[in-house]
Amino acid sequence: MEITVTDAQQTIRVGEQLAPLLKSQDVLLLDGDLGAGKTTFTKGVAQGLGIHRRVKSPTFTLVHEYHDGRLPLYHMDVYRLEDADPGDLGIAEYFDGDGVSVVEWSQFIKDELPPTYLLVRFIKDENDDSRRTLRFEPHGERARKLVDQLASRIK
Repeated sequence: MEITVTDAQQTIRVGEQLAPLLKSQDVLLLDGDLGAGKTTFTKGVAQGLGIHRRVKSPTFTLVHEYHDGRLPLYHMDVYRLEDADPGDLGIAEYFDGDGVSVVEWSQFIKDELPPTYLLVRFIKDENDDSRRTLRFEPHGERARKLVDQLASRIK
């Protein structure tokens, strides 16, 4: 499934629409260029979960935890793990925990990923800097169900 957005508010709304469908141990992987909208999308997920704290990129802290919503949200930016061994950091424990994990730059921890996750690719339009395509790629039955449910909400 693909959704085209033309501004940050639309990106946030897609995240908000996905959030009510999420359950504990759901894993969302957000991949795309710098400035493609990954953290903006995460803000929408947080809002949809009832989290009112300011969501910002966890680039320097690796993980930001938000516990004040319907489910805990674990927002990870693993870009700095490109040359590190993520196995020692306990990232997999978040995936098996009580919340939703949102991971930016997941290609750097591919060996740590669970078998089921929803990959969202953020693709910038080369001709229009404000336009993005969000491509939802489910891996596993739970993720396929999420995409189907989101598609019915978006229509």
